[in-house]
Parts: sequence; structure tokens; C-alpha cells
Amino acid sequence: MTNSPYPLPETPEHIELHDMHNSAAAQRALDYYLKEEMSAPAQDDAMFLIKPGISQEEALVHASDLLRSAAATAYESACSHQGNQRDLAFSVVYLIDMAKAMVERSLQGPVAKANA
Repeated sequence: MTNSPYPLPETPEHIELHDMHNSAAAQRALDYYLKEEMSAPAQDDAMFLIKPGISQEEALVHASDLLRSAAATAYESACSHQGNQRDLAFSVVYLIDMAKAMVERSLQGPVAKANA
């Protein structure tokens, strides 16, 4: 039998098997049934990582700073628009300010509850 210099087109079954071979779900299934040790999970493609060991207070302070910057940006955007776009930008400022107030409140610690 001679080999053709022209490759045959791939069949849908071959493409499906190739896709399954490269899938994370298939790798986990094979690891579960065939390996004693699991493969290392794929590295997360996060845009940034949070420093390990950061305290809750440090994280909340940083979140508050980020919200302050976001509010300033949204406010500047609102000032440069008119009509509905201005209203939408100011609503974003309001939402950011509410989130910032919640973060700052959580930094204050527990507060005694009022008598009910």
C-alpha cells in the first residue's frame, strides 16, 4: 500500500477525540481512574494575584482605596457628559460610594446592637 502525499481531511470523530484529549475534564477523569497521584491543576490566568497572608484589614483598606479611585474616575466621567450618560455615570458614583461605605463600616469592627 502506498502513502498518499495528500493528507485526508479529518473526520468529525477524529476532531472530537482530539478536542477531548486536550480538555481539562478528560485529564481529571483519567487522573481519577488511572493515576495514584492527581496532576497539578492548570495555572490560573488571573490578571493579578492577592498577596498570600494578607490580613482582612489590609485587604479592606486596599479595597476602600480602589473604590475611592473608581469613584473619582466615575465622577470625572459624569462631569464630562450630559443627559442620560451623565445620570448613568453619577449612578455609578453612588453605587461605588455605597460599596465604599460598607467596606469602611466593616473596618470599624463590631458595633453593639440596639435594644429591640
